[in-house]
Amino acid sequence: MSTPRQHTDHASTFRRLATPRAAALAGVLFAALFGTTLILIRIEIPEGVADSTRSMNEGQQTAITTATVLMPIAGISFLWFIGVVRDGFGRYEDRFFLSVFLGSGLLFLAMMFVATATAGALVASNTGVVDEVARGEVVDFGMKVVFSATQTYALRMAAVFMISLATIWLKTRLMPRWLAGLSYLLALTLLIGSNVSMWVTLVFPAWVLVVSGLILARSRFFDNQTTADSA
Repeated sequence: MSTPRQHTDHASTFRRLATPRAAALAGVLFAALFGTTLILIRIEIPEGVADSTRSMNEGQQTAITTATVLMPIAGISFLWFIGVVRDGFGRYEDRFFLSVFLGSGLLFLAMMFVATATAGALVASNTGVVDEVARGEVVDFGMKVVFSATQTYALRMAAVFMISLATIWLKTRLMPRWLAGLSYLLALTLLIGSNVSMWVTLVFPAWVLVVSGLILARSRFFDNQTTADSA
């Protein structure tokens, strides 16, 4: 039979997992990659293009292919960003707002994957075009899916993500009040202006960049918070 001392020695070999503060750099990486992806898609598949019956040229295909390669990496970075933000909640996390926060973040990411995959499919189907009229209809449909998934769905989920996170920060005071106020304002901009221009989407990666910078700047505060929670 094992003695109590043996149990104590065995338990002392286990270590509590700790989120590295450097993981907040994932938010910076997401902002850079996601912003680049949006710009490539927005430029090469312009909203309201008049002549969609033409096939995509080589430059468009290259740009959109690059966007489809960058988006999965941006998505992984965004998941890391969500994990870092949640780790900062510590014992103050609320299950209701946490559920909305996680759900909206994952739905945002799913919608952006759909939009990017559709843009990639337009490029993949561009070879061997015989019927230009049929091709134009396919391009029209694909562009409507890209714009709808991005502006109607993804942006709304991004706004909900920002609102839920701002509410948690406001109630717990884990982040400055001005950041919560800014998050509400930018979320309102996404909700109202999402149908005005696809460029409004760039508000979200810019916001993530600001949040990531603050998390890195306040890393010592969050480390102390984590230590207090584990005590």
